[in-house]
Amino acid sequence: MQGFEYANPATLKEATALLGNGWGDAAVLAGGTDLLTLMKEYLMSPKRVVNIKGIKELGGISKSGAGLRIGATVTVDELMSNAAVRAEYPSLVQAGRGITSPQIRNMGTVGGDLCQRPRCWYFRNGFGLLGVKDGKSLVREGENKYHAIFTGQPALFVSASSFGPALVALGAKVKLASASGTREVDAAKFFVAPQNEGAREIALLPNEILTEIVIPAARGAKNATYEVRHKDALDWPLAAASVSLSMKGATVASARVVLGHVAPTPHAAAAAESLLAGKTITEAVADEAGKAAVADAKPLSGNAYKVQLARVAVKRALLAAAGKA
Repeated sequence: MQGFEYANPATLKEATALLGNGWGDAAVLAGGTDLLTLMKEYLMSPKRVVNIKGIKELGGISKSGAGLRIGATVTVDELMSNAAVRAEYPSLVQAGRGITSPQIRNMGTVGGDLCQRPRCWYFRNGFGLLGVKDGKSLVREGENKYHAIFTGQPALFVSASSFGPALVALGAKVKLASASGTREVDAAKFFVAPQNEGAREIALLPNEILTEIVIPAARGAKNATYEVRHKDALDWPLAAASVSLSMKGATVASARVVLGHVAPTPHAAAAAESLLAGKTITEAVADEAGKAAVADAKPLSGNAYKVQLARVAVKRALLAAAGKA
């Protein structure tokens, strides 16, 4: 690990003043479950590490008439044990259950989950976000069984965020702060499919800190997450789906269906959302929505199996949200 300066600010204002204008200037430390690994592997070598764990204004979960605020430094354990989250946003709890390591649940933060770097083995071995060597895609021509099945972008890694699909489905917003002010970004736009090696996979700028996530009031909407994974031990899902259903009686007024771990960003399945409008959730309807969600998938040479897994994840998430699982 390369040497670095360590800063331990007490306020957000102090923290943002310590950040630079380039990614190599400073890195934000919260739980550290990803950052420390990146630094040990020389994938990140910041000149300064800014610890934000002691900043009280970045913590806590609070509910209001407008919805739910989740501080960036809230841990996975805190999120999963919160009564309001468990009652109104079960999709977040279900996504958190997939993080099976007690250590990571205790240390890892919600903000850190959204900001973690891709788990693509080409990226982690120094070949960049696009996994290119000598002008050729290592992903398309190599081992790609865990990569994207929606492949219309140069980047073929999959978003590693556990909570991203659920937050997109719930219509959440992410708040970002810098020394010059704050801004708010839709969760759906926070995740970015990089078009070149100089880009990043999230909308966060190097001089910004993710401060909180705000979720609109549930107002009776039904939501759920379903993950398909290779094993129950610590690992990332092969495919996942998060859904949010606004109901009118027994029928769906509107739906959000978002796939995870199948594209560089959480993937909104617009065809499935349209199909569900005005329908009652039955097993047959859920199955049709699953088919629609993956109809435009274009798997790589080694990951066609993920199409079926994503289809099943949508079906089971819908049945769970409707209370029919």
